[in-house]
Order: sequence, then C-alpha cells, then structure tokens
Amino acid sequence: MGDREFRILGEASFLIGEREVKMLYYALVFFVIAIVAALLGFGGVAVAFAGIAKILFVIFLILFLVSLVAHVSRRV
Repeated sequence: MGDREFRILGEASFLIGEREVKMLYYALVFFVIAIVAALLGFGGVAVAFAGIAKILFVIFLILFLVSLVAHVSRRV
C-alpha cells in the first residue's frame, strides 16, 4: 500500500471513530437477529429487534455527522 492510500485510509478512519463503528456493528447484529426471528416465525421478537436496530442506526448517523462536521471545522 502506498503512502497516498495510507493517508486516505487514515483520514477515513478519523472520520468514523471506534464508538461509531461499534454502534453500526450492533445495529447490523440486531438487524440480522430480526431477519432470522422473522424467518422462524417469531414476529414479536423480530419487531423488537428491528426497532432496536433502527434506533442504533439513527444514533450512528447522528454521531457520524457530528464527527464529520467537527473534522471539517478543524480543517478550516
């Protein structure tokens, strides 16, 4: 990997912090659990896990946008 690619990846990893990555991971986990529960016929459980996944995804988006704005404002 060249120096330029490393700098680009470094900037991208700065924009998405560890906290945001964990949030997105848990949102995807709850989404997969909801899909499996729905396929197995557990409708109530699937709705609950889908709701949790939606909430975590919205929190992820908010944290990502805050990180993005903070990063852009530091550069200016």
